[in-house]
Amino acid sequence: MSEFVQIVLSGLATGSIYALAAIGFTLLWQASQTINFAQGEFVMLPAFFVLVGMHVIGLPMLVSIALALVLSLLVLGLAFKKLVIEPMLPHGTLPIVMATIALGLLMKEAVKEFYSAEAQPFPALVPGDTIRLFGATISAQDLANLAISMLAVLALQLFLNGTRTGRSMQATAQNPAVAEILGVNIKRMVLYTFLINAALAAIASILISPIYLAKFSNGESLGLVAFIAAIVGGFNQIRGALVGGLLIGVIDNLAATYVSAQYRAAVPLILLIIIILVRPQGILGKAEGRAV
Repeated sequence: MSEFVQIVLSGLATGSIYALAAIGFTLLWQASQTINFAQGEFVMLPAFFVLVGMHVIGLPMLVSIALALVLSLLVLGLAFKKLVIEPMLPHGTLPIVMATIALGLLMKEAVKEFYSAEAQPFPALVPGDTIRLFGATISAQDLANLAISMLAVLALQLFLNGTRTGRSMQATAQNPAVAEILGVNIKRMVLYTFLINAALAAIASILISPIYLAKFSNGESLGLVAFIAAIVGGFNQIRGALVGGLLIGVIDNLAATYVSAQYRAAVPLILLIIIILVRPQGILGKAEGRAV
């Protein structure tokens, strides 16, 4: 039983990081009908911002993390919206998809070329101690990752539901035309959404890189799992993306332990197929009707 608890808690910790990236998918879709297929690289890149701050500039770790967060907001939030998404929006969804795929490839190759093609060790936020919980031995890092991820999601929910700006963002996502008539600055609200996505990606990067190391190729798997998590939970619901990420993290760990680690990469895809067949809108998603 203690082993089962340990596996589940570890899966929740990893799944909560997947959820941060999945929520980014959901936010961008709700705000601007944008599907960002560079989301995995958005999670990969901030870790290298931190490493550049520490090893190239010589800054302390916490200062480097703060620098990485600022750079993420500027590059993955502001510049991404202004230079990639806005020029493509008038041309529909397909050009945006193609542009974000190309952006992801560019980011991956740039890190490989200008930093390193080798996996880089990344410092953890907490010591690698273990804690006894419910009879199981749990990594302090896993507990910290789970706590920080859940605090980030909670802060986002409080912001969206408890502030005027957050409610304006929700109104923009639900009906931009009506929101604009009511005096909401649509462009500003959409920009805030892109900045929040960049911040979530930076947090996910800092949390997951000590586990998987900082690699230029990390975005390939992270982006796929986050995208699947968003679909499984419900692409139009933040809480759905959270549930999807947690579910994939737990099932992935259980499958690797009790079935075979060789097939763990197939777990998200199998779960995706099952959900699409049984409930296409996702576990917590709402069916949407769109005019064609």
